Parts: sequence; C-alpha cells; structure tokens
Amino acid sequence: MAPSTAHHWSARARQASGAERACGTWAPDRSSRPHHSPQRTAPEVEQRVRQARRRTGWGPRLLVSETGVADSTISVILKRHGCSRTPRLKRAAVMRYEWPCPGDLLHMDVKRYPRFARPGHAVTGDRRRSYREKAHPLGHDYFHAIVDDHSRLAYGELLADERAATVIAFVERALAWFADRGITARRVMTDGA
Repeated sequence: MAPSTAHHWSARARQASGAERACGTWAPDRSSRPHHSPQRTAPEVEQRVRQARRRTGWGPRLLVSETGVADSTISVILKRHGCSRTPRLKRAAVMRYEWPCPGDLLHMDVKRYPRFARPGHAVTGDRRRSYREKAHPLGHDYFHAIVDDHSRLAYGELLADERAATVIAFVERALAWFADRGITARRVMTDGA
C-alpha cells in the first residue's frame, strides 16, 4: 500500500465516530461522482427529450431534429432515465408437445463426428497438421439415437456409417431395447435424411 493511501485511511479512521469505526462505514471510498453538476442539462430539456422518445420511439440521432439537442446529450439523458433501449417484446409462450403415452412417438437422429488420432488444437493449442493427416483423413463415426417423446428415455449407438443396412439394424435393436422396458413403438419420426 502506498504511504499516501495509508495516511489517508488513517486520517479517515481517526475522524470517524466510535459507531462508524465499529461497523466499518468509514472505510469505503466515496463515489467519484461530483456533489453537484452545474453543467447538467436543464430538467425541462430532459423532459422534452423523454416525451419525444415516448411519442416517436426514435433513437438519439433522429431525436436531434425533433428536440434540437445534440445526439450525445440525448444518449446521456435517455440512459440516465433508463429509457435508452426500447423494451423487448414479450416472447410467445413456448409451445411444447408431448405425446400422452410412452411409445406413441420416437424421435430418431444421427450425428456425425470426425475421427482423430491425437487431440486437436482446442486441447493442445497446436494448429499444425502433418501431410499424412491432411492427405488421409480418418473418416467419421456416426452416433445414432432414438428418444421416446413421452418419457425422454433414450437409446444410442456409435456406428461406423449411416447406410440403410446399418440404420435398419440399429432401429431393430433400439425397438427391442424399448420393448424390454415395456414401451411399444407406434410411430418413429426422423429429420427426413
């Protein structure tokens, strides 16, 4: 701590009353905001700016022609009174759907993940790749998943491709897995691919 700061705090502590010293209210610094602002915009002008904003909904640059006040001053006035941004519109309520019984609808999707031999730059910070890595990529793995719409119970497998035979075999295994848990599938919805 700088000697001048220690002296300042020491003087402040000596001037404080016993109650202020006991609860520590003497310690925090005062805001650097001035005690009074003789150059602050007149209240009548601020009111005129706020009324123009409410009436038109315009921003500071457009309000210049309406009020005759500089746009930087308008920005400060609007911010001071908490109306510098127009209120956001209320979002529509989220419309969630859920089928009434387990198995009424199963959602199916496939996600593709690239294979790698070593961790990438997000982990190592090394963005260099060898010629071998560029010329001979390792391909992809495909995560197949089916989720029950009602219970959110999910079944997934990491497979080597997404060809028809692989997908059909996966769906058969998934339906058998759901059947073992008492869920009989009535519909399966995919993203169309």
